[in-house]
Amino acid sequence: MSSRRELANAIRALSMDAVQQANSGHPGAPMGMADIAEVLWRDFLKHNPQNPAWSDRDRFVLSNGHASMLLYSLLHLTGYDLPIEELKNFRQLHSKTPGHPEIGYTPGVETTTGPLGQGLANAVGMAIAERTLGAQFNRPGHDIVDHHTWVFMGDGCLMEGISHEVCSLAGTLGLGKLIGFYDHNGISIDGEVKGWFTDDTAKRFEAYNWHVIHDIDGHDSEAVAEAIKTAQSVTDKPSLIICRTIIGFGSPNKAGKEEAHGAALGAEEVALTRKKLGWNYPPFDIPKEIYADWDAKKAGATREKNWQDKFAAYKAAYPELAAEYSRRIQGKLPNHWETQAQKFIQQLQANPQKIASRKASQNALETYGKLLPEFLGGSADLAPSNLTMWSGSKPLNEDIAGNYIHYGVREFGMTAIANGIASHGGFVPYTATFLMFVEYARNAVRMAALMKARQILVYTHDSIGLGEDGPTHQPVEQLASLRVTPNMSVWRPCDQVETAVAWKHAIERHHGPTALILSRQNLAQPERDQKQLENISRGAYVLKECAGTPDIILIATGSEVEITLQAQQKLSADGHNVRVVSMPSSDLFDKQDVAYRESVLPSTVIARVAVEAGIADYWYKYVGLNGKIVGMTTFGESAPADKLFTAFGFTVESIVNHAKALLKPV
Repeated sequence: MSSRRELANAIRALSMDAVQQANSGHPGAPMGMADIAEVLWRDFLKHNPQNPAWSDRDRFVLSNGHASMLLYSLLHLTGYDLPIEELKNFRQLHSKTPGHPEIGYTPGVETTTGPLGQGLANAVGMAIAERTLGAQFNRPGHDIVDHHTWVFMGDGCLMEGISHEVCSLAGTLGLGKLIGFYDHNGISIDGEVKGWFTDDTAKRFEAYNWHVIHDIDGHDSEAVAEAIKTAQSVTDKPSLIICRTIIGFGSPNKAGKEEAHGAALGAEEVALTRKKLGWNYPPFDIPKEIYADWDAKKAGATREKNWQDKFAAYKAAYPELAAEYSRRIQGKLPNHWETQAQKFIQQLQANPQKIASRKASQNALETYGKLLPEFLGGSADLAPSNLTMWSGSKPLNEDIAGNYIHYGVREFGMTAIANGIASHGGFVPYTATFLMFVEYARNAVRMAALMKARQILVYTHDSIGLGEDGPTHQPVEQLASLRVTPNMSVWRPCDQVETAVAWKHAIERHHGPTALILSRQNLAQPERDQKQLENISRGAYVLKECAGTPDIILIATGSEVEITLQAQQKLSADGHNVRVVSMPSSDLFDKQDVAYRESVLPSTVIARVAVEAGIADYWYKYVGLNGKIVGMTTFGESAPADKLFTAFGFTVESIVNHAKALLKPV
């Protein structure tokens, strides 16, 4: 039987070897946290390397994602499908060992980490998902959802402001199965953190209502094990284990220094480290007996088999609940979903209303929420404005089996937490704030797109139409920013029908986030036939056709569709053939086949005007350099909405004038 130190040294050796071979990476944290990881992964972590998707596995998150070789070493050693060749290809093109862990690339990686603090936020989301799912499905004697969320974090994670947002909420919610390890090594890229980070972290987390275990020697395996047992015994609040470690542990000349943080140790130092650690093996060579002691495949299979037996008993006692649990874990929609959703959309089409799209969104939630118990929504202290609650909403702070989270004023934390909920599985999370405040959440929004997270982002108060609150609250460039984000789907609907279709699309989109951009002001519902109704789901469609070939095409979204239709009437009265295109989702339209796109925006019609109360520059891709754009080129002002729309040119007259400038006299 290998000693604990030898087993931890396997992590150290693989980490420094991979970084050295790539000549890129971060060896210090993996070497410093190796002893902690060995105890956690060999003695406590509930997982099955042969089935990384087992639903009741523990979740492990490496928030300090630059220490990726720690995680890759653990996955390789314990028996995941991550052969030594992949570790040798660390940070190389198309390898399963990218520079920072990425979900979907590497078996066993639960979430994408790297931007510091967001992995911690994801872990909070996973812990919320575990507790809520358990409260919804567990029954006396049948705890089919019962796992921990473990998260490693460093000084950088705790310096980032998001750590305050999410740890504050985690403490308030009392997430007892969330256990964090703070790698308190006192070093960051710039050197010793005592010059810029002197917080009393223990007191800080105690103030958040966390259970804190102080001053554990991160290189004392027995002390780490006892701390974990103590943390597991506290079930009414999350735990933080503060571990003092030496960055680059084992390196004779760089241990405890910033030189060990973000660069290869160097061939000479690697050799010296091997000697000091007593690791007398060539690079990437792990002795068979150490592999045997690390191998978790047999124990993991036994753990999962025990759970499968429990689930079989649960299924026998509660067959309907078991079927529902399986459906939700698999991410499938209910059998009746398509029929009921289409019926709702048809009803809206047949019963026009002039309402704000934020209200139309709430109406959609009212219908879809009754069909989808997997909804887990929330708003950043703006539920009465975002209209994200419906009659079936049950806040988690009142009922842990609920379906709604009051996130407080925590836009960044909210979005990153929801990424964790999405990664955990069993829920379709939606979050909400004003469109302007996507700026607070921006990096987590980007991570949702990068991770292909199934999250629905509800952004209301979508333009200068917000009115008197002024430019601090009026979004201008945010729509374009979201639209140019890869793998982000963006909808700005013009009425209640397009809003319902947008929600349906967002719910059915399994491999990426969707942003719903919604108005504060009431929007008229235009007339449309059945074919036009069906074409909404293609992202853009001809809303108003003309007789014959169009002389000009007017393109609009959201609240500007109404005045664009009015402009079409005036231009038609003057003898022009004018087509109006509603484009609620440009990214979805761009994915349509060439024939459909040509049928909506024929290349032969070069006279085009785009109308949207957002930044103008985005629309050149549709109108060309010779087209006209009625859009924003400055920030807004503080005034009533109708005054602002007039002042910034969002009027029928302005659209007509822009169109006539492109048209030759009839």
